[in-house]
Order: sequence, then structure tokens, then C-alpha cells
Amino acid sequence: MPSESPVHFEHQYLDLLRRVWEQGDERRDRTGVGTRSLFGPSMRFDLSGDAVPLLTTKRVAWKTAAREMLWFLTGDTNIRELVRQKVHIWTDWPLDRYRRETGDDIDRNAFEARILDDDAFAARWGDLGPVYGKQWVSWDTYVPAGEGLFRQGEPINQIAQLVSDIRTNPTSRRLLFTGWNVAELSGMALPPCHMTYQYHVAGGRLSGMLWQRSCDLGLGFAFNAFSAAMLLRMLAQQCDLAPGELVWSAGDAHVYLNHEHLVHEQLAREPRGRPVLKLNRRPASIFDYRIDDFEVHEYDPHPHISAPVAV
Repeated sequence: MPSESPVHFEHQYLDLLRRVWEQGDERRDRTGVGTRSLFGPSMRFDLSGDAVPLLTTKRVAWKTAAREMLWFLTGDTNIRELVRQKVHIWTDWPLDRYRRETGDDIDRNAFEARILDDDAFAARWGDLGPVYGKQWVSWDTYVPAGEGLFRQGEPINQIAQLVSDIRTNPTSRRLLFTGWNVAELSGMALPPCHMTYQYHVAGGRLSGMLWQRSCDLGLGFAFNAFSAAMLLRMLAQQCDLAPGELVWSAGDAHVYLNHEHLVHEQLAREPRGRPVLKLNRRPASIFDYRIDDFEVHEYDPHPHISAPVAV
């Protein structure tokens, strides 16, 4: 008799989605929408053979997630470049601030058009504060300047340091970076949700762990898991290692109450196919990848499921 095919990677996500919806603690949250929440779940994804944890029970705009990851690595914190690439996932936060502070009930299309056309408007209203990319590649430092004063020192590029450390000290327990800069949280449009990444080298394979303080399972997880796998593949390529496992874990894993339709529809679908992520070239550094360096093959997902973003 033929052996049974291995369990599809996506079932662990669907099991968690069901468990959070059926057993999660229902609570009011920062957005006012409300969630059902569980604390401390984890999942493991094998990335060998170019496998990638790209959900198939709904279509995921993986190129949008990839463009966002590449944007993080530039250190940019203004939505203008994302909007220029037709990536809208960060627009709601500055748009909400603009509406609150000006009283102008502008729609998103008009707001983004002004971001692209007006330098001064983009500088003021497109800025997200010191979010992910700023902390990843330009973490501020301060050095004594005499008489109890301090001046700004050289910023720390955590990603460049990580690549160097993986290459030169692969058994280190400090192969990590974080976006959780306590001193700058109040200035961020959104404090980092996918906040700490740690890596481990064994047997010529690079594995990674992503810890999220907060994960929107209905919308955010699909992007978070793909992006973390993509970054791990980039790091492995730059460090002459094979990809190992991606370990995902969360503090507060939740489903928004207005995503009930998404939960039921997605749980009614069966995962299909096993997508793979191909890297088309090896750039000179981790910062030189372009969107056309990535291709996803064998991806035949179910249709997209629309759901609102809670701001």
C-alpha cells in the first residue's frame, strides 16, 4: 500500500485558528473592535527543499509581503516608497492620524495621491516614526559628551551585525535582532508586533525563531510567516547555509471579532499544494535583494478572503 502523505504544514495554522476562535478569551482591545485571544502558541515549519509557509486556504499577496520586508531592510520609515510600489498595508495608520488631527475625512486613494505628489505632505503625514526598519538597521546610540551630557553615537545596524556573526560565530546564542526599542515606542505608529528574531546554526542549516508579542491570525499571520521564511532564506544564502526550520511563536495570538466570516470560510477549505520559494540570484549583500530575485512556484491557493484591518 502507498504510504500516507505527510500532514500539510497549514493544518497546524488552521488548528490554531479554530482553537482561538472557539476557546479564546473574548476581550476588548486597543482598537475597540474586540478579539478572542490565546497566549503562547507555537508552530514549526520545515523550509528544506525551498518549502515556504505560504497559506493556501486563501490567496496571500506574497509579493506585497516581500516588498514590505525589502523596505524594512532599507531602514525607511515613510510610506511613500511603499505607496509608489502599490503597497497599501501601512497607509491606514498615518491616514487615521491625518483625519484625527486635521478633521479632513479624505479617502485612502486621495491621501496616497498626495503622499506621492507632495514632498512636504509626505514628509509630515507619511512618516510612521521609528518603526521596524529604523530599529533593524539604524538603532540609535548615545555616548558621553561631558558634564553629564550625551551626544548621538554611531547607529547600530543589527542586520549587518547578524550576518557577520552567523558567518564568524555560528554557535553563538546571540544571533538575534529586535525592534523593541523601549525608549522609542511612543513615537511609533505601531509598536513592533513581530518583534524578535533569533537564529541557530546546526549541521550546515540555518533555523530561525520569530517571536511576536501580538499576532492577528486572520490577516497578519500569513504575511508574518512568509516574510520570516523569506528573510531566513536570504540570511542562509548570504552565509552559505541551507535553510532549516522556522519556529513561530506568539504572546497574544488573536482573531478579531469582525473576522468571524473569515474564520468559518477558511476553516471550511482544505489546504492544497506545497508552495516553494526560489531565490533567483545571490546579491552582494543582504541589503541588495530586489523583488524580482524571488519567485513562488506551485502555488494554487483558494480565493482571497476580504476582512477589515483594525487600526
